[in-house]
Amino acid sequence: MARPTPVIRAALRALACALAGCAASGAAHAAGDAAAGGKVFATECAECHSVKEGKDKKGPSLHGVFGAKAAQREGFVYSEAMRSAGLTWTPANLAAYVSAPAKLVPGGKMKYDGLADAAQRDDLLAYLAATAAR
Repeated sequence: MARPTPVIRAALRALACALAGCAASGAAHAAGDAAAGGKVFATECAECHSVKEGKDKKGPSLHGVFGAKAAQREGFVYSEAMRSAGLTWTPANLAAYVSAPAKLVPGGKMKYDGLADAAQRDDLLAYLAATAAR
């Protein structure tokens, strides 16, 4: 039997956490290294996003993104594609979006080709989960 990918493992952990009554904050996403993810965020995301609550840049703040419905931040103008995508930011959806934004949300306005490295995506998600817990 094939071993599940890191994204599938993260999704299964999130599901197990939800079933056990944990908050959907992403704290269950521990597959990556949050310190390494901070470096990934700095080089790949920080130009357009912040992890500070309420601090939007070109893109919305990513504070508390785990479990949030897409395109719901007050005061941020989202594309029609993102508003109609109907996504909830689970670890699996976040990983898929970071991997290839235009594939998950065709017509979205995020100008990013994607993060191909699965380990870096896991690290990034661990960092986002850690920043939301602060």
